[in-house]
Amino acid sequence: MEILGATLRVCVDDLEASVPFYERLAGQRALRFERGGVSVAAVGCFLLMSGPEAELDVLRKVAATIAVKDVEEAHRVLTGSGAHVLAGPVATPAGRNLIAMHPDGAIYEYVDRNPGPPGV
Repeated sequence: MEILGATLRVCVDDLEASVPFYERLAGQRALRFERGGVSVAAVGCFLLMSGPEAELDVLRKVAATIAVKDVEEAHRVLTGSGAHVLAGPVATPAGRNLIAMHPDGAIYEYVDRNPGPPGV
């Protein structure tokens, strides 16, 4: 499995107040979107998230987002190495993802930029 990079997930109370700091820190503008009632700003290696506390409680359990070349391959390597896949792989607007718990209990999201099958 080829790991391309990692994104740190940061839950914040006030996204509007937090974005300028991370934009200065990363030296780039935030890419903003909404997902499941949560406002998200991707800034460099940071994924800032703000929204309802119940949603954030779930998101806080995922330590980081790991970009891989191919989520299907990541699925095979993870399960073959003793990880437990909690969700996915599923198609998303930006590619595919899965969420896996490693044998030590750490939970990570794995994402690729490959489109899902036609019609998904």
